Formats: sequence, structure tokens, C-alpha cells
Amino acid sequence: MFRALNERESIALLMLNYVGNLSYIYRDKPFVVPITYFYDMENSVIIGYSAEGHKINAMRKNTNVSLSVTDIDSVNDWKSVLAHGTYQEVIGSAAKAKLHQFSLGVKDLIINKEFRKLDFISEFSSKIETDKMPIVFQIKVDDITGRMRLSHTLTE
Repeated sequence: MFRALNERESIALLMLNYVGNLSYIYRDKPFVVPITYFYDMENSVIIGYSAEGHKINAMRKNTNVSLSVTDIDSVNDWKSVLAHGTYQEVIGSAAKAKLHQFSLGVKDLIINKEFRKLDFISEFSSKIETDKMPIVFQIKVDDITGRMRLSHTLTE
């Protein structure tokens, strides 16, 4: 059975994951790359970071992007969400705050979802303290859609 996810279900899928596929356009060609992200529900933004390069240069030129996130249990049991939005670079103290929010959020997701203990906050803290901080960006979510497939239905 296929069905559309409602907005609440779509947002939940985005919130409960931290790896997605970022889509952007460069020289009239679509590109898709995996990224680690954190969804800030309060501000309806996806937070990420990257080194200077192809992806950042492309998004600076065309700010229309999307992020796809999928949970797959099997070929007949999956959920997928697609968030369309606008790339925005974050600079200065706001970038440091977003990177900190990102690191705490992803750490919590990994601890709660995968039951693993992590200590990578120092890695992000060192990036925040150096002059060579990564490019911090957010994607302001304009719309979000989702679909799911379940191989069976629950009966009472």
C-alpha cells in the first residue's frame, strides 16, 4: 500500500534522521550528494556545513535546492521525504551557533537512534575556534512532501 505522508509525518522523518541527499543545480545539470544535516524545526531550516568547493559554489549561484531523506526497511516497507528550499550561508557568530546546534542535534540523534555513545563535540568545537571554520549553511524549507509504502496493513 502506497500513501502520502502528511506534513507532521514528513517533518518527523526529517527530524529523526541526520543523513540525506542534497540536490542542487550546477551549469544546468542536477547533482546529488549525501550530507549530514540537522533539522531545526523551530525555524524550519536544515543546517549543514561543508568545505569550500563545488557544492558551495553551485548553491551560491543557484540557491534553489532540495534534500531527500529515506528510511528503508525493505523494498516493500519504506518512507521518503523531499524538502525543497533556499540555500542561505550563515556567517560570523551565527555560524558558530548553528554549527554548535548541528553538532549537539546530530549527537543526540545518533545516541538515541543507534544507541552509540559519541564524543565528537570536540571535533566541531575545534572547527568553531579556528580561523578556518567550514562554510555553515541552512536551507530554509519552503515545502515538504513525503510518501510511504507498507507491505502489510495492521488489523485489530
